[in-house]
Amino acid sequence: MAGTNRLHDIAELINLRSLLTEDELAIQQTVRKFLDERFRPFIARWYEAGEFPRELVSELAALGMFGMQFKDYNCAGLNATACGLACLELEAADSGLRSFVSVQGSLVMTAIDSFGSEEQKRTWMPRLQSGESIGCFGLTEPDFGSDAGSMRTHAVRDGSDWLLSGSKMWITNGSIADIAVVWARTDEGIRGFLVPTDSPGFQATTLHGKLSMRASITSELAFDRVRLPADAILPLATGLRAPLTCLSEARFGIVYGAMGAARDCLEVTLDYALNRVQFDRPVASFQLTQQKLADMAIEFNKGLLLAIHLGRMKESGTITPEAISVGKLNNTREAIEIARTCRTILGAAGITLDFSVLRHANNLESVLTYEGTAEVHSLVIGQTLTGLAAFR
Repeated sequence: MAGTNRLHDIAELINLRSLLTEDELAIQQTVRKFLDERFRPFIARWYEAGEFPRELVSELAALGMFGMQFKDYNCAGLNATACGLACLELEAADSGLRSFVSVQGSLVMTAIDSFGSEEQKRTWMPRLQSGESIGCFGLTEPDFGSDAGSMRTHAVRDGSDWLLSGSKMWITNGSIADIAVVWARTDEGIRGFLVPTDSPGFQATTLHGKLSMRASITSELAFDRVRLPADAILPLATGLRAPLTCLSEARFGIVYGAMGAARDCLEVTLDYALNRVQFDRPVASFQLTQQKLADMAIEFNKGLLLAIHLGRMKESGTITPEAISVGKLNNTREAIEIARTCRTILGAAGITLDFSVLRHANNLESVLTYEGTAEVHSLVIGQTLTGLAAFR
């Protein structure tokens, strides 16, 4: 194809490779090669059927994708930038795949590693790292998304046990999970619990009819007086700070992941524009098309530069939740605009699953919303700038 030798130039307009180490680039290439062989040839079929490829879980584990930021429990122990680049490649394949990995490794494993007991860590971290067990993270409720502090799910003491009641909504992996990290209101404030999904009174219902994240399992969880032992509670998780810490870890992956979706859209579209002939010349030769490509490539490079900078901040211990909000807001917003603009270059062909751009655009509608909506991240940044909270 005429454009094949130009596809990788998109990320090289400002020589971003020079900011990465050879090890980081090698990890990125390893993940991309795996996805090229084991995921990309089949994703259109899985997306159309609304299926998640569970058969790849063990292979993702063998690749080191679960809990890749941790050094113990046989985890890969990657630095923040390498973890981000892996997320970029996962989402370049499909947002649903990156979401699965993020829930497993950034939400569930962070909750256990940061707030769990030694026994909880010994029991669950190796199982989650190996893919032997799948986890989900229950924070959002049917009536409370951004306002997580108003959750209705509650747990009350019954002797030495706890009784958990309530529901959670939009839970990735919920119907296939073996263990759920569930946040609930108690007399002691908001606490986190490890809930085996085979517990009596626990029910997970897969949500159908989605137009976004179709190759990802999304569920509603219901708890009807689920009895939990005293050691089910995450002992160090008190208040909303605990789940928000986990969300910050996952949001960092989104900063990179969104740029992966954008890059895939750009690569596909540039190749198409170089090969699609109209009026006896490639579509890529028209001024309006080149303006679109130039604008999108600039925004992609800016977004990736921001992601790399945040990665270095995370590695140095200087990153803040507000900085992650900047990255999440900017990169998801730019990625979805890139996907939509790429679709216009592909014309009618862009609405089919023969090309990835509208699949990415649909997925990014969810990514723009979950783990902090664009509006909420705007208010976080606004509060940082003004010192005034606009949430209430």
